[in-house]
Amino acid sequence: MLHPLRSQTHSYDAAGVSLATAGTVVERLRAAVESTGATGFGAFAGLHPLDENRFLAASTDGVGTKLVLARARGRLRDCGSDLAAHCINDVATCGADPLMLLDYVAANTIELEEVADLVDGAAEVCRAAGVALVGGETAELPGIYAAGELDFAGTCVGIVDRRDLIDGSTIAAGNAVIGFASAGLHANGFTLARRVLEDEDYDGDDLLAPTRLYLDVARELRGRAKAFVHVTGGGILGNLERVLPDGRIASIDWDSWPRLPVFEWLGRHVVEDELRRVFNLGIGWCAVVSEPAPGETVNGRIA
Repeated sequence: MLHPLRSQTHSYDAAGVSLATAGTVVERLRAAVESTGATGFGAFAGLHPLDENRFLAASTDGVGTKLVLARARGRLRDCGSDLAAHCINDVATCGADPLMLLDYVAANTIELEEVADLVDGAAEVCRAAGVALVGGETAELPGIYAAGELDFAGTCVGIVDRRDLIDGSTIAAGNAVIGFASAGLHANGFTLARRVLEDEDYDGDDLLAPTRLYLDVARELRGRAKAFVHVTGGGILGNLERVLPDGRIASIDWDSWPRLPVFEWLGRHVVEDELRRVFNLGIGWCAVVSEPAPGETVNGRIA
């Protein structure tokens, strides 16, 4: 039975995004990527040995269709923050210290003020993280992008000592999953959220709030954490699966934290299983530890 306020139910697939296809693409490309000597394919950050003791860690991502809504609502600077925080968070999952970020802006027609907003937002996060924004690329591609559209992507590079590498390999049954709050949707699920906006408007700040930077959390938990999880597309469980050893599964207590208003709004139009599959639902970062420290809430366990 539908929620009394739900006019219809929406799904990511119906909105035009297939998580299953994304997973298939990763597996299809695995052999080609690993044939180059790459390791850690499918992890949040790719690793490459710099010398006997250190790895370079790198991650590339984009802001996605959040740009469409943010542009219409005058919030492009927040999308710049999204990009930097997202890429830095990914690199931090392996225990690395992020060093530098490069960005890429592409559009049908480049508008200087829009590009400036994006880069200013990214630079603000980079300053907070001690990361150098070393350059990037700006491209006008009218044959690829429709009029009025743009894209923003970036790459973060960091470094980690081999002895400090965090990869989930020591995760064991009974370990605890500790979650850290998100600011809202961050930069995932907006194709579905934009469909819901066609049924019911929402202007809460947690809709377009920029991705939270979790670098300080990662640094504080080094030495305790067996794995870090950046909760992006695929939800909490989908991203936890990326760090679990074969044979291990995670069980989440979905009632162990309060949900932000934006997820209550989405829940009037999207069924619960789909919400869990697509959105972070209020937890943007997880750490897997042996046992929680005083004051930490356990949001799940490993079996």
